[in-house]
Amino acid sequence: MARKKKQPTNGGRAAGATKGRTAPVSLERMLRQLDHSLVKLLNARAKAARQLALRPPGGVASQGDVGMDDGALERVLTFNKGPLENQTIRAIFRELFSGTRALIKRLHVVFLGPAYSYSHLAALERFGSGVELLPVGTIAAVFDAINRGHADFGVVPIENSTDGRIADTLEMFARLPVRICGEIQLQIHHHLLGKCERSGVHEVYSKPQALSQCRTWLARHLPEARTIEIASTATAAQLATEKPGAAAIASWQAGVHYGLNVIARNIEDNQHNVTRFAIIGNQQHPRSGHDKTSLMFEIPHQPGSLADAMVVFKHSKLNLTWIESFPMAGTPNEYLFFVEFDGHPDDPGVRRALKALKRKTQRLEVLGCYPLARATE
Repeated sequence: MARKKKQPTNGGRAAGATKGRTAPVSLERMLRQLDHSLVKLLNARAKAARQLALRPPGGVASQGDVGMDDGALERVLTFNKGPLENQTIRAIFRELFSGTRALIKRLHVVFLGPAYSYSHLAALERFGSGVELLPVGTIAAVFDAINRGHADFGVVPIENSTDGRIADTLEMFARLPVRICGEIQLQIHHHLLGKCERSGVHEVYSKPQALSQCRTWLARHLPEARTIEIASTATAAQLATEKPGAAAIASWQAGVHYGLNVIARNIEDNQHNVTRFAIIGNQQHPRSGHDKTSLMFEIPHQPGSLADAMVVFKHSKLNLTWIESFPMAGTPNEYLFFVEFDGHPDDPGVRRALKALKRKTQRLEVLGCYPLARATE
């Protein structure tokens, strides 16, 4: 009698029907594998960067170069094909660079506080969370900490696209031999924060610059509310938690920290409101090919002296990106001038221009040179 053929038990498919095929990997398993690979790669990069930083002749000192990561970051962004936005990639690598620096030397960065002020946000944007961030109460205190060697770097506002120069910062450059070694351009978004509805707001607290940058919105939407100037947007947020009917103009991060609601978002009158912060220290930045140089000079108090000085930049074909005059203390109608231009003091044309400018000024100081920075939100 013939043996009866055994029927397949795999849903009608003969055994071996899937031979040569790869079983599908679950998305959860794939994510775990990718996470494992990412952690290994991140640590491998950190080790390689640490070895490079410790290699002579730079040694550990090279870890203090605030421009060392700029080129690497721009290069990384060219690799990004999505779907992640460049802003996300930038944040990831900013923290990677910050953590790598901390493996060798934990930098101390002083800023105009308190926490969650815009200076604090600028410091986080540039240095990440792998540094020791030290808040102080005034711009003068930031300069003093750097001048005395109590911190590696300081972060101070230098100008705003709506309100112009920050006078306290320019005054300190005139008083102390502190140099600019980098810049941060931070797009500033102001929010009305509080614990009440807009109709219940009777007082609005913030620093003078923030109130000025929102004056049209305030006049249109809160014409009856009293505006009160205080030293910091973060302090304004703190006050808004304590006083009934009070609101603050501050950052979204300050609102989260103090448990405030966002009554109105992005109330700045200029939607391209950017504050430029100077990174100050005693570092000299090497030429990168995409640099900016800052100068401070004093000219003779006589007719034509300013024109004589400015023609040097024209003849040298140097593109001026910023110019400010600042009254000199103790003198009637005399000024210091602050200028910035594209280029580096090691460029031959810039070197010749500085020699020519020195002959036409009574005081000339190179405040610093550093790579150009893009505005970031």
